[in-house]
Amino acid sequence: MPPATLSKLSKIADVHSEFYNELKSTLNLTKVPGPLIVCPKSGLNDDLNGIEKKVFFTKDDRRVEVVQSLAKWKRQELGRLQANEGDGICVDMMAIRQDEEFDHLHSLTVDQWDWELSLGFEESRRSEETLKAIAEKIYACVRKTWMAMASSRHNPTENDLPEEVTFVTTRELEEKYPDETPKERERIVTKKHKAVFLIGIGDIHDGRAADYDDWTLNGDLICWHEGLQEAVELSSMGIRVNATALERQLKVRDETHKRELPFHKKILNNELPFTIGGGIGKSRLSMLVLNTYHIGEVQSSFWPEKIREECEQRGIFLL
Repeated sequence: MPPATLSKLSKIADVHSEFYNELKSTLNLTKVPGPLIVCPKSGLNDDLNGIEKKVFFTKDDRRVEVVQSLAKWKRQELGRLQANEGDGICVDMMAIRQDEEFDHLHSLTVDQWDWELSLGFEESRRSEETLKAIAEKIYACVRKTWMAMASSRHNPTENDLPEEVTFVTTRELEEKYPDETPKERERIVTKKHKAVFLIGIGDIHDGRAADYDDWTLNGDLICWHEGLQEAVELSSMGIRVNATALERQLKVRDETHKRELPFHKKILNNELPFTIGGGIGKSRLSMLVLNTYHIGEVQSSFWPEKIREECEQRGIFLL
């Protein structure tokens, strides 16, 4: 994308507003404020893969941390609000991930729509059928935004996103491509189908914290970026753990000490509603819809001067 002008920046805002309006009405979401910082003793911060260092500081002799996602906070909030089944919330989430490696898809800044829907207290709502139904609705919002913004696309492509998303499990990919890495399997299947929802993240495929998604009932929405010729993950989402899944996954991760944290106790005591939720990357979506080649073209963040210079030499201008 050429150097930023107000008209070019307005296209990014248009992508955001177009998609959010679709998402809000489709999933019955209410926008709510969310925290930027949390107390680690609450158990609410996201440990991601368990190795990323959190940004923190000390206030009144207490450590507070910048959130890495709001996955657990949203579920607790739906319980606090006594939300009815089918009602949901959405937060404009910003986070800092200091250990992220710089590349064209990753910066130190995370900006996403963090959403969560109440499934009530009926165990039967925790099903693959529910997961797929919500994933289809979210993909429909992505495609509507893609179509609505066609005239704004940089380097227009001949190929549109398919009308429907293809579902595949990580187990199926492992059996079909046993000699490939998980990321290469994603690339192969996404290049073929253009839009894929990959079910089963966190066990055999990729890292995922043990205490929010049920690894058997979660997935990633991945679309093919024509300009990059690459599979781009737009969203991670899942049905959240019940007491049984939490116990099982904490044991796998050797994190059973977390049972004593306030959030985890509420799940083990069945005090929180079952929910489904996830995050949808604002900048990743903008990259796909506008067909830009670097996340820094659609997101303002910190970039080393060397990276800025290398990008400008290739005609890529970072915000």
